Amino acid sequence: MLDLVRRYVPVLDWGRRYDRNAFSNDMIAAVIVTIMLIPQSLAYALLAGLPPEAGIYASIAPIILYAIFGTSRALAVGPVAVVSLMTAAAVGQIAETGTMGYALAALTLAMLSGAILLVMGIFRLGFLANFLSHPVIAGFITASGILIASSQLKHILGISAGGHTLVEIVHSLVTHVSETNPITLVIGVVATAFLFWVRKGLKPLLRKLGAGPRLADIATKAGPVAAVFVSTLAVWWLGLAEKGVKIVGDVPQSLPPLTMPSFSPELLTTLAVPALLISIIGFVESISVAQTLAAKKRQRIDPDQELIGLGAANLGAAFTGGYPVTGGFARSVVNFDAGAETPAAGAFTAMGLAIAAVALTPLVYFLPTATLAATIVVAVLSLVDLSILKKTWGYSRADFVAVAATILLTLGFGVEVGVSAGVVLSIGLHLYKTSRPHVAEVGLVPGTQHFRNINRHAVETHPELVTLRVDESLYFVNARFLEDLIQNRVAEGSRVRNVVLMCSAVNEIDYSALESLEAINRRLADLGIGLHLSEVKGPVMDRLKVTHFLDELNGKVFLAQYDAWVALAGAAGSKAAE
Repeated sequence: MLDLVRRYVPVLDWGRRYDRNAFSNDMIAAVIVTIMLIPQSLAYALLAGLPPEAGIYASIAPIILYAIFGTSRALAVGPVAVVSLMTAAAVGQIAETGTMGYALAALTLAMLSGAILLVMGIFRLGFLANFLSHPVIAGFITASGILIASSQLKHILGISAGGHTLVEIVHSLVTHVSETNPITLVIGVVATAFLFWVRKGLKPLLRKLGAGPRLADIATKAGPVAAVFVSTLAVWWLGLAEKGVKIVGDVPQSLPPLTMPSFSPELLTTLAVPALLISIIGFVESISVAQTLAAKKRQRIDPDQELIGLGAANLGAAFTGGYPVTGGFARSVVNFDAGAETPAAGAFTAMGLAIAAVALTPLVYFLPTATLAATIVVAVLSLVDLSILKKTWGYSRADFVAVAATILLTLGFGVEVGVSAGVVLSIGLHLYKTSRPHVAEVGLVPGTQHFRNINRHAVETHPELVTLRVDESLYFVNARFLEDLIQNRVAEGSRVRNVVLMCSAVNEIDYSALESLEAINRRLADLGIGLHLSEVKGPVMDRLKVTHFLDELNGKVFLAQYDAWVALAGAAGSKAAE
């Protein structure tokens, strides 16, 4: 019973081994991540169309809950760019930005996402994320990064603009560009340039000046804080708010409030599909980061428990004034590099953010939204990877089509259509590839008992024997393909008298495939051709034994392919195939 509790509440496991050294490392990591998260949380709330404090609220309770239920030692949970954009796209169709209805819909979206993730975790459905191909996900994130960066240009220009697709955003920007506020533009451009320089040039400069690696790293991560501080001070000192520079304004000085999402059937139905898409994308992004970081320390991540951890985090956000969250790449890498030993680092980060929510929010009153927009632009452009198009073009044209379609649909029709297309394309790509499994005709490598593709190697064959190696499990999608292939191979006029299916790579044969094998067996029997199997795996053979197929098989089942060759071909009748 205790082991079961520890499985679902990992803090009871790693918490027993927590010591002073881990505490010290976690505290240092928490300080660094907190410094990074303050401006980032404000910025992502802006991207989601919510008040800036929502970003901080969404980074407190969710982090603590993930620390209790999650399995990653370094994953930092909170608002992220792609999920913030998806939230804005989903909620923006229901209510106007800045209204109570908008905030309520965001809370409800977080609740639905949390419930979906929790149910998936309890029923151990983490494997479903494998149906999203990595090239398609890369294409979606790339397109989302372009959309996000484009959507923030209005804040850098100081104009009113909108749109959910790239065409709409560009058209709106061009229409209102004449309204650009020169002072806001200067702030936005300088902040963006500074943040790009911090990312690339500050750390090498500090190292050249003699700073230690830890100090240089902390200074680099604190770059956005410096941009926030300087721009806020400039706006206050020079009275730029009175000259049209948009500022954050009043931010409530309090801990996250207790909030109640809506249980309206109509709203829940409207948000169900967006919540599902956000859950899938958030989980894929989170698990990818968690597994990458865990592998560096030879630690283990439980995908199903991660679903529970992320589900709890989103439920926490729903009841504490936040919106959907997931594990963020940038903050998790910072957390890892800063030396986080356990999920307690996340809990300490939450404490730091809680202090900031109570004591520091008045300091961001004069913070220009252009600086927050610059923070978002610099962060998301690192997600844009158009090289995925070149890579997939050179490796797999089918993957290229899927990636290109995902990017174009996301840019042209918005994130919901893009991610929906990504899911459909990933599943379609999988079905297409498995519907046409690789089946190689093989022959004997001279002087050995090994068999290889007759089109790639100089092997021995026999004119009356055909051996086909099936390199895929057989199921309803590809069963007919095998039927047609064998039918064509033993077409009228050939000398084939025996066909052997080499099943070394077949892990499963479903009922549809079994019926296809029965049909193949009958057709070959009518033609006077024997059907044989070789190297059938134990579990597959167990399934076949409970059917009548083996009794009706007009050939034999051989333990090894070489045994089939010896019995059916014989050395005397073999010849070399060039």
